[in-house]
Amino acid sequence: MQKLAFILGNGVSRKPIDIPTLRKNGTVYGCNAIYRTDRVDYLVAVDNRMVTEIVKSGYQKKTPVYTNHKKNFDKYEGLNFFNPRLGWSSGPSAMFLACEHKPTHVYLLGFDYKGVEDGKKVNNIYAGTPNYKKQGDTATYFGNWLKQTTTVIRNNPGIQFTRVIQPDNYCPEELNNFENFNTIHLKEFCTHLRFPPISQNGSF
Repeated sequence: MQKLAFILGNGVSRKPIDIPTLRKNGTVYGCNAIYRTDRVDYLVAVDNRMVTEIVKSGYQKKTPVYTNHKKNFDKYEGLNFFNPRLGWSSGPSAMFLACEHKPTHVYLLGFDYKGVEDGKKVNNIYAGTPNYKKQGDTATYFGNWLKQTTTVIRNNPGIQFTRVIQPDNYCPEELNNFENFNTIHLKEFCTHLRFPPISQNGSF
């Protein structure tokens, strides 16, 4: 029997996804400000300001929140720390956490890597909100994030990883080097899982 995990980055390609529907079909791991709009099964955040925001909201009291240990976090109650400390971005850290729970298949949604407007501008659902770049700001280079992603895939050959994309998403060549990785479009994802995880705010 398959054990599915859904890892939600915050790239704009995942905007149509209905997260409550995903949770009915597997375990959902989210990152950073996703807590503002949706309930996930596990939340990962590594940025100081983002962790502080999450703790102030009390989200960690009802949902497991994972981060890297920092001395200033000792004053917060309810956080879970990666041990050993990863030092990675939130998306790859969420992948690492999911793999610790031994799924058979991991779906990556909102892992867009490249910025919008041919990589020039920030690509994030929460751009323009507190603790994020402004809409229209220059995109952060994705090299480290991609390297961390490939490390998780390489270290877990027994898990199948599938990246779900929109037709115009960038596809890094490095990801194609793994037998346990493939890429599908959102429509195919919905058909494959036999349910339409499309929110009222999004579309194909």
